[in-house]
Amino acid sequence: MKQKVVILTGAGISAESGLQTFRDSDGLWEGYDIYEVATPEAWDRNPALVQEFYNMRRKSVLEANPNDAHVALVKLEEKYDVTIVTQNIDDLHERAGSTNVIHLHGIITKAQSSKNPNLLYDIDGWELKMGERCALGSQLRPHVVWFGEAVPMMETAAKISSKADIFLIIGTSLAVYPAASLKDFVPYDSEQIIIDPKADTMSLNGIRAIAQKATGGVVKVVDELLARI
Repeated sequence: MKQKVVILTGAGISAESGLQTFRDSDGLWEGYDIYEVATPEAWDRNPALVQEFYNMRRKSVLEANPNDAHVALVKLEEKYDVTIVTQNIDDLHERAGSTNVIHLHGIITKAQSSKNPNLLYDIDGWELKMGERCALGSQLRPHVVWFGEAVPMMETAAKISSKADIFLIIGTSLAVYPAASLKDFVPYDSEQIIIDPKADTMSLNGIRAIAQKATGGVVKVVDELLARI
């Protein structure tokens, strides 16, 4: 039986594909106040602005390409049972070829009903327009989890993390909850590795820290894991 590898990825892995990350320090995302574009209240107040913001993000995602870190993780599937749990709303893992990806915060290439979040639709291209409606007649919104909303895939991700033989953390400072709590579900005797430029400054009990960007660190670790089997 293949060992189970669970991989938690954050904004750092996509940043090397040119996608901007949200910076907590100034509360801005590419010049936008995050609470004006990424909360249910923002949608209620100005849905057109929110739609425009995510249309621009979607355009950037579609123009970006998977990088060496995304591609390296696909190779792990040759010898391991791999599940990727990502905080990112892009589809770069899928486009690289990973076959088992859980999106904690949704995926920007899909739309959802404003009335029923379980009604999902693929978006053709980068633009989701005002006036496009679901089968229930409500405006379609981006399929992303906004600040203040529940994280519906969290329970699934926690169950999978509890079965990890190897747990990799890539490109995240473990500051975003509830995603950061997934490490607490990992069995105590499992191998845990974090790859992040600031990894050596974090308080990480029992977690091996590799203070590198994703492309360099992930390729190194993947080669190491593949060499074991």
